[in-house]
Amino acid sequence: MPEYPYLVTKEIRDEYFSCLWSEVYDIVEFIANNYPNSSVNKRFISYCNSILEREVSGYRFIGETITPITNEGEIAEIEEALQIAKALGPVAIHLNSALEKLSDKKSPDFRNSIKESISAVEAISSHIASKDKAELAEALTILAEKIQLHSALRQGFIKLYGYTSDADGIRHALLEEPALDFEDAKFMLVACSAFINYLKVKASKAGIDLT
Repeated sequence: MPEYPYLVTKEIRDEYFSCLWSEVYDIVEFIANNYPNSSVNKRFISYCNSILEREVSGYRFIGETITPITNEGEIAEIEEALQIAKALGPVAIHLNSALEKLSDKKSPDFRNSIKESISAVEAISSHIASKDKAELAEALTILAEKIQLHSALRQGFIKLYGYTSDADGIRHALLEEPALDFEDAKFMLVACSAFINYLKVKASKAGIDLT
């Protein structure tokens, strides 16, 4: 890094206006993740999103990751789930990984994004069920006795999980599809985020503190 601040600014500016479009987003994302003041970062992210919306960009910040998701309802579901996941280590790891793999601008990994999304649901379900490393079907069956979880909804997510895994828990049925696209991974991320938010509310009503 150059010694004088004005040279630092010039170097960053020169890089910003000469790099590839995807690298421009990487620079902005890097700033949001590394500036050592969280309140400034939040204002920076909010300001960036207002500019991205004004310029009709196909990208928005979700948390501290720039993603190709612009629908406000979908963004709200994912951000709410990320807030819940902060107190639950494995859930946060899976959810953030799903978001990062979906949002990779050079080489998005839709298959593993789907895997991480459903793993986040599995992790929070195991936590509520108080059974570590339980597969989703088992965890949902246990937690259904603790919270008011409609049987049809439980079966729906068990079937969705079955579509992404085999009997040994190695996800393959969906992941071997020859043409998984962005919309497949985005659907799974938004749906799993919404289900995590739903489980949090149900657990709270049942007197279960997820933190």
